[in-house]
Amino acid sequence: MGVNHTIYGLIGLARRAGKINFGTESVQEVIKKGKAKLVIVAEDTSSRTKKNFEQLCERDNIPIRMIGTIEELSKSIGQVNKAVIVIKDENFAKELIKRIDGGEVIG
Repeated sequence: MGVNHTIYGLIGLARRAGKINFGTESVQEVIKKGKAKLVIVAEDTSSRTKKNFEQLCERDNIPIRMIGTIEELSKSIGQVNKAVIVIKDENFAKELIKRIDGGEVIG
């Protein structure tokens, strides 16, 4: 639980710093503009949405991670029902990837 808490805290920090966008259309727009550093998709998002973003990210060589629930992700950015978030800052993206990949405790 501690790891996820840190990850959501970082996402919230990025939000307050104005370094993220959220919501399907907004995230797609950031990807199109080439400003996406990391895409985060909630694990309970529809498989169609996941596949869509996996393809977009693969095409443009953008890291993508599936973590948490829509509720947890939304709460971390002070929103409701947001399944997709894009990080536009290299440093936040690197730190989040490090924590998501290295810090997941499989239990």
